[in-house]
Amino acid sequence: MAHDDNQLGSYLRSRREKVDAASAGVVGHTRRRVKGLRREELALLAGLSPSYYARIEQGRDRRPSREILQALAQVLRLDDTERAYLWSLAMPSLAPAEDDPEAVRTVRPGVLHLLERWADLPAFVVGPGRDVLAGTALAARVNPAWSPGHNLVRFTFLDPRARTVYPEWDAIALQAVAGLRTTAAARPGELDALVAELREHSGTFRSLWDSHDVYERTTGEKQLRVDGVGVLRLRFETFALTGPEGHVLYVYFARPGSPDDEALRGLI
Repeated sequence: MAHDDNQLGSYLRSRREKVDAASAGVVGHTRRRVKGLRREELALLAGLSPSYYARIEQGRDRRPSREILQALAQVLRLDDTERAYLWSLAMPSLAPAEDDPEAVRTVRPGVLHLLERWADLPAFVVGPGRDVLAGTALAARVNPAWSPGHNLVRFTFLDPRARTVYPEWDAIALQAVAGLRTTAAARPGELDALVAELREHSGTFRSLWDSHDVYERTTGEKQLRVDGVGVLRLRFETFALTGPEGHVLYVYFARPGSPDDEALRGLI
């Protein structure tokens, strides 16, 4: 994420701007001209001196202690995903990134065998940058982005078909960016080129990325418009595949006996 060399400060600033001052216990007698908490208000609520907190947010102190991070996270009301992201920015992993790009793109034979057996399910494997590496034929039939050679985030923001495929495009876009930012923090430098490309070609992506939201969703429901079928409502589960490659398996399915299930079976 080379476009911003003070990720920790930018994230803290974006979070304090989202905190309601009154609910945080700040009593004011004049009309506020800033969103959320002021820098000095956050510092005092977290038990820090305003000058020291300013050093953190301005990037002059990039390694605050665990106790300070915990205090800030509590005042900012960060959820588990946001706390993990904060930790990754302040205490980045010392583990080297995967050196062999081909290894990152190679799906294990056992996983490929499972995909061959799951002909009745839309299922696919993605790498850390959301490149689709392998998938079932049904996955590609349901969504063109779910076929090998496509990138889920590029499709969402740069392919005109995306707004047709995703009836709830705004929500999908927000989740895609927040999820990508979470992964980028866990794998420093690995996704910089992809982020730079998307920032250059999509103003919407750039705006969402700069909001510093993070998100990790392992299950849920998604609506997809399928040619010749209409809108399908499918559930999904995700499975992180153990190993340095960072692969994730997505499996979609319909509620048994539902019209969506019947329509999905008709695509096989």
